[in-house]
Amino acid sequence: MNVISLAASARKPGQSIARALRRTGQVPCILYGRHQDAVPFSTSEKSLNPLIHTSRTHLVHVSLDEAAWECIVKDIAFHPVTDRPMHADFQVLHAGEHVTLPVPIRYVGTSAGQAQGGLVRYAINELTVSCLPKHIPAQIDIEVSHVEIGDAIHVRDLQIPNVKFLAPADQILMAVERPRVLVEVGEEEEEDTEELVPDA
Repeated sequence: MNVISLAASARKPGQSIARALRRTGQVPCILYGRHQDAVPFSTSEKSLNPLIHTSRTHLVHVSLDEAAWECIVKDIAFHPVTDRPMHADFQVLHAGEHVTLPVPIRYVGTSAGQAQGGLVRYAINELTVSCLPKHIPAQIDIEVSHVEIGDAIHVRDLQIPNVKFLAPADQILMAVERPRVLVEVGEEEEEDTEELVPDA
């Protein structure tokens, strides 16, 4: 998994301080963990771009003065109009302790059913997993080329060593449905056949 280094600057909590930081291109942040007191800090808006414009999960190395932590992004709040980052939360990771986080899904290939005219439905684009920090997947690749019309891929079909999926086993991830035109034609043919059957 890729590691992104984030240079942090100490800050004091408070809304007025946060607003002043944003006016200078800084984003108020905080990191916390099970064995870590909350540490408020700020970083440049530009530094957060690799964590925002990505389809992968990243480890984040946050350094502040002489201290450093390995983290994951827990949440980034955005301005409702400008969509600029307003605040970011980071969770400190501890070796040997499981962490729960969402991981993006990447569907790979073109399904056989789609090539036959089927309609592909992607139900979700991320899955919440639980694992040790060293086993966090950057993304979950799902090969779909074998999926035909009427078939689907479920959570139970995924197998990633040392990773537990926190979703129902029967949760559908993607499916290929029969085109409605074919369904309607099939129903009409059945109706015509019934009309041709003579009365007993």
